[in-house]
Amino acid sequence: MLTVEHSRQRQRRLLEVMRRRNLDAVVVGVPHHVYYFSAVRSSWLHESAFVLMPDGRAWLTSGNKPAENAAVDEAVSYEAQWHATLRQEQPAVVALQALDRLKSKGGGSASRIGIDASTVTSQLLLAYEGHAEPIDADLWQMRRRKDADELELMKLAIRATEAMYSRARELIEPGIQEISVFTELHAAAVKSTGEPMTAPLGNDYVCGGGGGPPRNGRAAKAGEIYVLDLGPSYRGYFADNCRAFAVGGKPTDKQMNTWTAITDCLELVERLAKPGVRCRDLHDAAAAFQLDRTGIKLPHHLGHGVGLQPHEYPHLNPSPGWDDVLLEGEVFTAEPGLYGPHLNGGIRIENNYLVTASGVKNLLNFPMELA
Repeated sequence: MLTVEHSRQRQRRLLEVMRRRNLDAVVVGVPHHVYYFSAVRSSWLHESAFVLMPDGRAWLTSGNKPAENAAVDEAVSYEAQWHATLRQEQPAVVALQALDRLKSKGGGSASRIGIDASTVTSQLLLAYEGHAEPIDADLWQMRRRKDADELELMKLAIRATEAMYSRARELIEPGIQEISVFTELHAAAVKSTGEPMTAPLGNDYVCGGGGGPPRNGRAAKAGEIYVLDLGPSYRGYFADNCRAFAVGGKPTDKQMNTWTAITDCLELVERLAKPGVRCRDLHDAAAAFQLDRTGIKLPHHLGHGVGLQPHEYPHLNPSPGWDDVLLEGEVFTAEPGLYGPHLNGGIRIENNYLVTASGVKNLLNFPMELA
């Protein structure tokens, strides 16, 4: 799990946000925000809330019993279920507890609070009479630079993908069912981490196509490319990377030429990426390179950040809604790809990169070859 020490450090960074915004308290109820600051990951069936006061005192409520080993000064609880039946009104119950905390001794002056966009804070606003403002944008930016405890969990999620790809190499042959590949890779991930994943296993498991969930009754055919974009999660943190496999082990010249262009594109990203580089420029350079080499435009984003969510800042994306600059300490994916009948499906290769002071480090240790 996340550590108390690093969660306290994150709280101190949150205090800086509070001071800059002139806030008397912060209340968060999004599960991954609560986890990020408290080092406690509640059951997905239970609501929780974290409150930080301007003097640095932290408060947490969780389902059924006070959390142990939490990075807080006060841990309380509520009844999340009665006689084994889950209560549907949990968000309102938790919100009232948080409101009581804001009104308690030392919190009575909390007339200006920051909140995240959660079911808990939506209920809190129904009863709160002071000024409340969203701080989600600040939280998203805070989460970009990964602390050591976060990186440790992400690396274990990435190790799970390596186990999944190793199993895929053993399985993939003409006639294998997509649903069977998905089931076997799910088992490989769970065996690798030794526990169930945080979230349902997602991303792409389609053979002979660009991507999508596994299709029941669809078998792999010789000559197709099997795209496996894997997103296992471990204790709240995600990996996200991709490999492509030639079914039958004999890729065509067109498939090999495209694969070479894509892997060369990744080498370009590795040369260019470093702190201070605009993500849009990185996307445009990779897209231009791929178009020059193949004559086909990059049909999707170049990549994105990853961590507590599968997609986070930074966005390697030409959309006018984003204009991010790479920061030291963040983790992003790069995933150039091309698809079409001429490839008998598509080829996408994706790595997870840690931004360092001098460049990037690839966190995924698995071959990129088609066969």
